[in-house]
Amino acid sequence: MTAPRDGRMKAGTPETQSGSISYHRLSVGRKERPRMCKRTHRLREVTSSVNEPKSNDPGIIPSGYFLESLCERGLNNNYNKSIVYPDDGPTKNKETRATATSETHREPKEELRTDREKPDRHKEKEMLMGSNSLFDRLHLEGSHDHKLRAADVLQITEHSLQSIESCAEEELIQTFLQKLLMMNYRARYIKTNQTNDTKQEDKDLSQDEFDIFDEMSLSNNGTTQSERIHPMDVQMAVFHCADGFLKQLMVTKLSQCQYALPLLVPDPFTQQIEFPLWTFRQINKSWKTRNTNNEITSQTQLIYKAETPMVFFFRFGSVSSSKSQLMNSLINEKHNTFFHRNCPGSSRTRVLMDGVVEITWFCPSGKNTDKFNDCVAFCNLHGDAGDHEKQLQILTEMSSVNVVILPRLDRNDRSAAKIQNVSKNRKPLICLFTENELTLTETRKGKYKIGLKDRNQSDVSEELIRAINECLSSSESSSTFRPEDVSKHSNIRIDEEDNEDCRRGREAAKQIINLLKEKDLTEIKESFLPHQGKLWHQWSQKNKELHRPQGKETEMDISRKQTEMKKIREQQHESDISEFMKFFIKEMNSHATNQMFFLKWLRILLDEYTSADLSDIHHIYDIKWSAVVKLKESHDKSEQLKAEQTELERISEDLQAASFGLEHIMREIGQIYESYKYVQKNKKDLQFHFSSLPSLAAEMMISGFPLELMDGDAAHVPLIWISAVLDELIQKLGDQRVFVLSVLGLQSSGKSTMLNAMFGLQFAVSAGRCTRGAFMQLVKVSDEMKTQMNINYILVVDTEGLRALELAGRSTKDHDNELATFVVGLANLTLINIFGENLSEMQDILQIVVQAFLRMKKVKLNPSCVFVHQNVSDVTAGEKNMEGRRRLQEKLDEMTKLAAEDEVCDAECFSDVIKFDVKNDVKYFAQFWEGNPPMAPPNPNYCENIQELKESIISHASKSHGMTLTHLKDRIKDLWEALLNERFVFSFRNSLEISAYKKLETEYSKWSWSLRSAMMETENKLHNNIENQTINEVDETDLQTELDKTSEDVKKSMSEFFEKDTDADILIQWKTSFEIKIKDVQENILRETKRKLNEVLQQRYLKKKIDDQRTHHENTLYEKSKELALKLKDKTNDEETLKKEFDLFWEQSVKNIIRDTPAIKGIDIMRDVRKILNDIFGSACTDHWRESRDIFTADSFSDYVKVKKSSGITAPFVNVYRSATEKLGCFLSPEDEAQIRSLVTDVYLQTDKMIQSFNISKMGYNNSCIQKLTGYIKKRVTEHEEKAVKYKFKNEFFMDLVLSICKRANKMITDQHRKFREANDPKIYVEKKREEYYSIFQKNLHGAASAVIFAEIICQKLKEPIEQSVYKKTARDLSDEMRSNCESLNGNRSNLEKHILKTLAEEEDFDKYMNYIHNPKDHFKSFIRDEVSRYIMDKFSVSVLPKMKENIELLQQKIMKAAHQSTEQVNRDVGLWLKSFTQKLSDELIFSEKDLCGVKQDDVDVNLLEDVIRRHIPAIMTDISRRFNTDTFPVNLDTKFRPDEILFGHISQCCWVQCPFCGVTCTNTVENHDGDHNVCFHRADGINGMWYRGTTNLSFSFCTSEVASEKTFYPKGSDDAVPYREYRKAGGVYAKWSITPDLSELPYWKWFVCRFKKDLETYYNKTFQGSGKIPDTWRGYTKQQAIESLDGEVKSSLMKKMGMSMSILRLLSGLDHSHK
Repeated sequence: MTAPRDGRMKAGTPETQSGSISYHRLSVGRKERPRMCKRTHRLREVTSSVNEPKSNDPGIIPSGYFLESLCERGLNNNYNKSIVYPDDGPTKNKETRATATSETHREPKEELRTDREKPDRHKEKEMLMGSNSLFDRLHLEGSHDHKLRAADVLQITEHSLQSIESCAEEELIQTFLQKLLMMNYRARYIKTNQTNDTKQEDKDLSQDEFDIFDEMSLSNNGTTQSERIHPMDVQMAVFHCADGFLKQLMVTKLSQCQYALPLLVPDPFTQQIEFPLWTFRQINKSWKTRNTNNEITSQTQLIYKAETPMVFFFRFGSVSSSKSQLMNSLINEKHNTFFHRNCPGSSRTRVLMDGVVEITWFCPSGKNTDKFNDCVAFCNLHGDAGDHEKQLQILTEMSSVNVVILPRLDRNDRSAAKIQNVSKNRKPLICLFTENELTLTETRKGKYKIGLKDRNQSDVSEELIRAINECLSSSESSSTFRPEDVSKHSNIRIDEEDNEDCRRGREAAKQIINLLKEKDLTEIKESFLPHQGKLWHQWSQKNKELHRPQGKETEMDISRKQTEMKKIREQQHESDISEFMKFFIKEMNSHATNQMFFLKWLRILLDEYTSADLSDIHHIYDIKWSAVVKLKESHDKSEQLKAEQTELERISEDLQAASFGLEHIMREIGQIYESYKYVQKNKKDLQFHFSSLPSLAAEMMISGFPLELMDGDAAHVPLIWISAVLDELIQKLGDQRVFVLSVLGLQSSGKSTMLNAMFGLQFAVSAGRCTRGAFMQLVKVSDEMKTQMNINYILVVDTEGLRALELAGRSTKDHDNELATFVVGLANLTLINIFGENLSEMQDILQIVVQAFLRMKKVKLNPSCVFVHQNVSDVTAGEKNMEGRRRLQEKLDEMTKLAAEDEVCDAECFSDVIKFDVKNDVKYFAQFWEGNPPMAPPNPNYCENIQELKESIISHASKSHGMTLTHLKDRIKDLWEALLNERFVFSFRNSLEISAYKKLETEYSKWSWSLRSAMMETENKLHNNIENQTINEVDETDLQTELDKTSEDVKKSMSEFFEKDTDADILIQWKTSFEIKIKDVQENILRETKRKLNEVLQQRYLKKKIDDQRTHHENTLYEKSKELALKLKDKTNDEETLKKEFDLFWEQSVKNIIRDTPAIKGIDIMRDVRKILNDIFGSACTDHWRESRDIFTADSFSDYVKVKKSSGITAPFVNVYRSATEKLGCFLSPEDEAQIRSLVTDVYLQTDKMIQSFNISKMGYNNSCIQKLTGYIKKRVTEHEEKAVKYKFKNEFFMDLVLSICKRANKMITDQHRKFREANDPKIYVEKKREEYYSIFQKNLHGAASAVIFAEIICQKLKEPIEQSVYKKTARDLSDEMRSNCESLNGNRSNLEKHILKTLAEEEDFDKYMNYIHNPKDHFKSFIRDEVSRYIMDKFSVSVLPKMKENIELLQQKIMKAAHQSTEQVNRDVGLWLKSFTQKLSDELIFSEKDLCGVKQDDVDVNLLEDVIRRHIPAIMTDISRRFNTDTFPVNLDTKFRPDEILFGHISQCCWVQCPFCGVTCTNTVENHDGDHNVCFHRADGINGMWYRGTTNLSFSFCTSEVASEKTFYPKGSDDAVPYREYRKAGGVYAKWSITPDLSELPYWKWFVCRFKKDLETYYNKTFQGSGKIPDTWRGYTKQQAIESLDGEVKSSLMKKMGMSMSILRLLSGLDHSHK
């Protein structure tokens, strides 16, 4: 594309619209120069115009001026694209500069002036070439038009981490900015690296030939000094190349360095004069003055509005004395406020300073030593005033006193007329003559002269100060100077006016400020920001009360508070959004490019609007405070003191109310968002949606504005708002990795100042605007540093001072502990800021800090810290510093012991708490000021200390992984919620660890499933081999060998997961424990598999007779049918006769078999049960049989028990009580009920396993099975009675338990026996094979070859094993698939439980709920069975059937392969062939050569067998496949190898112990685990039948709130009440549970209690009345909300499983062991 004629890109070109403008690096030059830049264009104009014909017509303007006037200049010059410059060689510049051209700031075109002196074109050419050369040397070729941005300069770069005193020319800009941003005034004194270019002359001359006059001659034969770049040229080059924000930041930092500021600045290429008003906008100056009563008053004013006298210094011609140096002696003789010729680094030439006017202010300190009694501005015009007429005119008009320096007065001087004009001005004039020796002389009123020649500098300064003071006190100098008034002058450009975005931002800010007019400052926040006022403070207080229950607060009290909080939120939402806020939000949404200017302007105008009133209130406060102090000192305890203190408190409140800044506006937006988020609706009249508000705050953070993290007024973190903003930040930036740096220290210890100096930030630091709460701000890391540091940003968190004075009366130690714990826990590194070395002052902060770090250690957070000693007088004394470090170490150890007592921990020294290197992690800072404020500059040594600390911080960051923004959001939430509960360690939930642990649990489930799945394959293979009699024993080492490969794969997967996962640094803490877990799982799998296979071996011997008999019968039939066929060979054509003969033969053969082998009869399980119980209990059982109950659905077990007999002193009383209870019924506590229910459930599950182990489908049934069951049940009941229980079971309990278990098992036993009967009853199984035998009979009849018949017999024998194998393999495959695809089964037990609860809620079946609550393991098993059945039904055609067909095809291939390989290996012997064939299939099928014993194998041609089998097997497979359907599939599955049994076996290997209060099941994934039982969410204990003693009222309290209360409970029917807070003291099961006091209540169970209230009352025969009345708020939960709340439960439940929590709770076992 072609560039526009003026050499600049148009705003609408595709390049500018791309949105990805790239900026020059400061140290990189550009060599391609495709088009002219503005300065090149101007240079060529001047070069060409030198040769233009001269014109005497004043109206003729050279053509170059018309081109020049086309340049539209703005704050950013409106140059958006990269413009490159030609290489210009270095050019020496003359001291005299071209006369400045003038432009008006109000018109885009230059005002054409015809009356000015014609410029010297040769000088202008030299000036332009000199500027070109300078910018080229500084590598700023493109930056004058393509601006340097503040955002780029504030990045963390490699250069910014280097402490540089000298550098190459191309690094001057970076080094200057780096030092300036750190407020290091040595930024002007940077040396450039000089090459050693000393000329070497002939050194071979002898000593005698040496002539000093020749060799030391001052002729030009030697080398001259190379021209260094003038330091002020570096400063002004940056100024010209900076964008508006960097320029403003730069000038602000210059002001902080007590340097003079650019007031009028000529453009180096056009000489257009600019007044950079924008750069003054955020500068404040403070000073103190004495009034006539000798009272000191303080003032702080925005400097652009400050009205002060102004003294203007200028010179005519070349002078021998330095004007700037003389001015410095008036302002601060120890500091070079104005750079002068004798400053370090100064050079003979300067390019950019001529015509520049600089300004500074002398600010008095209110002392008698002040040189001036009031604030005075000093302006300095650089260069010859005669060459800068416009600047001279403006400043002499606006000044109070003019000071001119000149060699002498000469009427023939070219500037004589201008000097004359200045002298005629009525304003005081002081003339300084460099070639005169006279002392101060007043020539006439207001006119002074002073000679400088050969005068003492100090004397001259004193005379000049005296003269200026006399001038300022005279009436002629009554005028005052206000910087912003400079903009009223014509023909100068105002930076603010030339930038459209800046103008638009200013106008918008003015409009919004106008809305505040005529309002009392103390009422503004209440009127315009209602959402953050009383309502927000009330909500915050209620929220804290909610999390910190007091005394005997009930669930009803908690519900009441929640209702009140809801109403407050609703009131917040109903509050009107002020026009002020609507305008602000609208403006922020309207112009993206305008946002930064709008925000800057708003901050500027708010400061301007509030500063005067705030200053007045501060003044009143100081007066009142002094009065109170005087009264206290006089020990006056009168009413006057109380009145004064009350008034002081009121003024303090006014001061707080009057503080109004951008942070309060953003706080209001946050509260608008939180209230709207709560009610989930927008107001109709709003022009924006509340969901857009976080995006505004995120944009502000990206732009470099701080965001309030903790509201300092409400002492609360707005979690909803902060989370939403961080979510938006993630949307905009991606989930970037940040290193969090926080700072802690006492109030006014210099925390914010340190951060501002270190990162160029702008946290509030003035005494009136100290940080409240905590703020966070992003500092970007440059691309070059990202790879080194592994982070994208540093997040700086600044906090309010500990022990803050303004919080006196409200602040407590708890608040400071809260704040310290919050910021320490949040940060990767915390700077502990200590003012001075006084250990007594350190005492307060150290204890707070150490306690915070101790808490972090307990919850496994590992922050680090650096101690910073501010204001240390001598930071160079190494020995003294080592002594200081030693004392600090001792104090830290002492504080650690104290904090450890509070936190109940055994830490002895600070190094026990945190990794701390006292040599490297303690920094000593010089005092901040070099001298006494307000005129003192920052101490350069302080700035160097800052640089060292910055390097140390970056070193820490480089070694840290930081955290992602998502993790930061979770960390903020975790920390704050834990702090709200006051018991931080108990309440802390680390979301990072929860997330990591969730991944670990998922992987663990996969690893354990891999092992289990592999072993199932091995078990199946070995099972087949046992049945085939190819192996006769099972060794565990053989099983281990089979599992080795999978075990190695799992180990490798574990190792990779722990080493390479993104959360590896968190996961590492659980590596050892999970390796042990996996090892235990593996050992359990091996033991269990060996047990099962040994049972198969044992059963094989037991059923050998049955199997042999069956095989004998089958083979006998084969042989006899063959004999019959041979007899009837001649009747092959008579089908009817053949059929009759075969039927007759068949009937006779079956009769013979039945006669030899009795038929297997059907069974009646319940008849056998009754008989066995009758044998035990006699007629009592017969009577009870009619009244028996299903024990699994019993509401209570009270009717089943009686009180144990007692002996000893109390025996008579107990036995009387026993007799009474036998008549009335025994009282059982909820704990007793739970224990008995647990016994019933466990006995049922164990007997279920026993029934499966009987293998009835293979072994058959006999009543010994029932005898074994009843024996086991009796044993368990007896064992339970022998425990420390106060009751004994009645016989009815045992009978009902046996009957209930057997009723449940009846169908399973009956079905298995049916399968056994069908397989082994000769009448049944032989009859089923009639068609097979008839087919073989026919083949024999028709003379089929022996091989064909033998092969068909083999195929018929394979049919049943194939079918069994396919079902088993499909069951295993389905289990695998469901582990991946079934939502409820694809995770851990917590995930499964979530789906169980969802299903229960959807079905709303109360009986199922009770089964889940009282028999969780049983319900889990039922649920898995239902899930599997549903999955099979739903997915049969798309998943189950394809798997079965695939498995049958695989088997067919294996059978054909086995036949082929056997034929290749065995040529003739059919016996050997059969042995080979069966062995090859032994792993896959239960099929051996014994199955064919008795079948004659004579004349069988081995070579034909393979072909016959290949022809017959497909038909067999087709016949089997034809029977695959949804009806037969579940029936034909082997009981042991059903998918539901496999899945339940995998998931049930965990803890099933239930909470003694609410009955919730422990969530630990390891059975018989170490440590306490725990869950994240408990239930309302009334669900488990808990009620209030002495009433019939069910309880609705949650365990987690009970243990925080002062209520008591009675364990196991005891009359001794135990405080809930000390629930472990109840012993037994209570002592083994860890119940955390918090508000983690699941809405699900509140909905359940309300939905099934009547059912629960009926079930327990109690009511939710009186003390158990359900809170009204619970009825507000819908079923949908209840189900949605379960998603949070899965995440939270992980917390309690983590070893971290258990170790913490064990550590603190003596502190808060309490429950109901």
